This record gives sequence, C-alpha cells and structure tokens, in this order.
Amino acid sequence: MTINNGHTTEPLRLLAVHAHPDDEASKGAAMMASYVAAGERVMVATCTGGERGGIQNPAMVGEAHAARDMGGARRMEMARAAKILGIEHQWLGFTDSGLPEGDPLPPLPVNCFALKPLEIAAAPLVRLVRRFRPHVMVSYDEKGGYPHPDHIMAHKVAVEAFHAAADPEKYPGTGEPWTPQKLYYDLAFNPQRFRALHFALQEAGLASPYAQRLAAWLEADSEGHTPPAGTHPTTTQVDCGEFFEKRDEALRAHATQVDPDGFFFAVSPDMQRKVWPWEDYSLIESRVQSILPENDLFAGLR
Repeated sequence: MTINNGHTTEPLRLLAVHAHPDDEASKGAAMMASYVAAGERVMVATCTGGERGGIQNPAMVGEAHAARDMGGARRMEMARAAKILGIEHQWLGFTDSGLPEGDPLPPLPVNCFALKPLEIAAAPLVRLVRRFRPHVMVSYDEKGGYPHPDHIMAHKVAVEAFHAAADPEKYPGTGEPWTPQKLYYDLAFNPQRFRALHFALQEAGLASPYAQRLAAWLEADSEGHTPPAGTHPTTTQVDCGEFFEKRDEALRAHATQVDPDGFFFAVSPDMQRKVWPWEDYSLIESRVQSILPENDLFAGLR
C-alpha cells in the first residue's frame, strides 16, 4: 500500500498492456499476483480478442466451442485467468491480426489491430489510463517480445498512451488527463534466465527444455542479431516465486492456447524458485527518482 507521512492511503495501481488473452499469464503473471496479494490494484488491458489464434493444446483439437467460436472461447478463458490472478481486466476491442506465415508473407487481414492508425488504436487505452489512473505501466519492447504484429502494435499503443494520457490537448473526450509515473518493458524472454535454468538442470542431471532455444539465440548473436529481450538491460527484478503455481494455473486456464505438458511447464516451480525466483523488467521511463537496480516496480512511489 502507498505510505504517505506514516498514513496508509489508496492502493498503488499498475496497468499491463497485452496483445492477446494468454499473454498476461505467460508474461508477468506472478508479479501481478504478488502485487494483488500485497493490496495493490492491477489491471490488464488486452488489445485483441485472439480470434485468429489456432488451437495449441492437443487435447482441445476438435473441441466444438473453440472450433465454432474461438473468440468466445478465449473470452471465457481470460475471465478464468483474471479470477485466478485476482486482477481487473479490460478488453480494448480490436480484432486479432493473426501471425502471417509464408515467403513472401501474406498481407494482414483488413481492419485488424496491427493495421489501425496509431491514434485510433491508442484511443481506447488512453481512455482506460485516464479512468484507471495507473502509477506504473508495463508492456513489450519495440520487437513485441517476439515479432507478432499485434505485439509490436501493443508496444506502440502502450508508449503512446503513457505519454498522451497526460496531455489535455490529445485525445479529447477520453477523460481527464492522468500522468503515469513509470513505464517498463517486460523481459519474460530474458536469455539470462533461460541460461541459468538450463545450467542448473544440467548440473542436477535433468533434461533441459531450453537447449534448442539457447542454441538459436547463440546463432542469432553470432550473426549480429539480438535475441528477444536482448536490447534492454534488466533494471528491475520482482521476487514473486511464491506465486509461480498461481501463474501456471492462470496459464492453464487458457486451455485452447497452452499444452499442459508443454514448454512452459517443463521445469518445476520449485526448481525455478531455487534458480530464478524473479520476473524481470527494464525501466524505460520514469517521472520519479528511483535507484537502480530495483526490486519493486513501484520503487520511488512508496
């Protein structure tokens, strides 16, 4: 809780901006659950409905509801995940752009989120920022964490809203101006974390699910390409290991999108807590003084 002159005031507020339902569970879920447990308010804004997502869970292939109405199925999954994490949630109302594949890549669907003009795509988020009044905002880096067009657009609208929500001249009719104090990029794919877990598993004589991914990153690095989360330094590590089971439960709630026997669950929460009990972030902009490195996204605000 916020402390001011020794008196408890209103909870601090954090807004995480994500591209699709399930992104909130795979990127920052334990951090969010930890802040909710501490009495702060956490809101997730989901830019699209994930309508163009395929079924990633073998056990769900042929499931009638998902086959008939993927968007509806994912709304139900998102509601379950939000309840598990204890977060507030808001849909921004845009249509999933899908992940184009092929050479050359096909054009994106007409009217999808990634093709919207920035001022149109950012307006609902500016409205939400002015209504929810977050002290801290979290989203993806310029590459979107990985190069999905909706993730890249989510980055753009988050940065736009962080700056524009404070300006009374911008986005008229979307509420009274509000100035968020800190903007972070999520580093869920931090290579240092994967390396630490990989070597810890090897030392324990256990199979590592990260070998192929690390090899691909090493090859990319040798060719002069940066791996995901490789362009921004880790400034902030939130110790949230006790919430890893809740994170995994929220991720499993997205049953169409997550294989319960897949990559995300290949390493036990106990091993993760022992080796890397944090979720990692990069502080990109701050309007308050904070000493780096941090262990709290609200550092400088308490």
